[in-house]
Amino acid sequence: MSNQNKNWKTKLHEIIYEADTPAGKLFDVVLLIVILASIILVMLESVKGIDTQYHDILNISEWVITILFTIEYFARIITVKKPLKYITSFYGIIDLLSTIPKYISLSFGGVHALAALRALRLLRVFRILKLARYLGASNNLLKALKASRAKISVFLFAVIIISIILGTIMYMIEGEENGFNNIPKSVYWCIVTLTTVGYGDIAPQTPLGQLIASMVMILGYGIIAVPTGIVSAEYTMQRKEEKDNETENIQLNSQSCANCLSENHKDNAQFCHECGHKLHL
Repeated sequence: MSNQNKNWKTKLHEIIYEADTPAGKLFDVVLLIVILASIILVMLESVKGIDTQYHDILNISEWVITILFTIEYFARIITVKKPLKYITSFYGIIDLLSTIPKYISLSFGGVHALAALRALRLLRVFRILKLARYLGASNNLLKALKASRAKISVFLFAVIIISIILGTIMYMIEGEENGFNNIPKSVYWCIVTLTTVGYGDIAPQTPLGQLIASMVMILGYGIIAVPTGIVSAEYTMQRKEEKDNETENIQLNSQSCANCLSENHKDNAQFCHECGHKLHL
């Protein structure tokens, strides 16, 4: 009986967590369709005319989808060796947040609109379609951003200091009579101008103020280019490293470890690369 129970959980785990098997692909595709349907229902429910005419149908449909998500959530918990690992994981939290709004709406009206959080579950499409192995460029971009975070942080700090200095100067030049009522508001104007957004709610009126504003606008284009250059340099390095590793020809699959939920194992791998637990082959 114990072996039968183990086999049952193993098969369910493969269907829910993996996308390399026909059953797993079908489950994930159906899941995506249901998620899209639930998002559309929430959007339609926010339109008063549609909600008034089809409220009962929309409400029943929402409950059906919520119940399906509830079953899926608990199925994910019982098929892993460490349920808390899944519950506290990114996808576990998203799955929970996308399930509970409808139940909360029984006591607090309007909260069910938070079901739009289900859109975040569409992130599973990257695993379902096995795009991880084809999105090397995206992975390199993320690595480049992480490698550049120190330089970008220093750069942003410098921009903040420039905004404070120029905002203070504009406050002294323009004054309250021209809309620069205080230093924080002047700093806000500087940031809006520096980023080339230009809402137009505050504008300098004096010739000197307009000259400084012109300089800030020109400076804004240079400031936009700096972080782009930093990330581009790191991205180029990541691409070089990727090409150096292409000769290894390592292929990854969507095999999920039932113990720690790690994915992207090498093809034909027998044990998890994170915890060493035996994989389901």
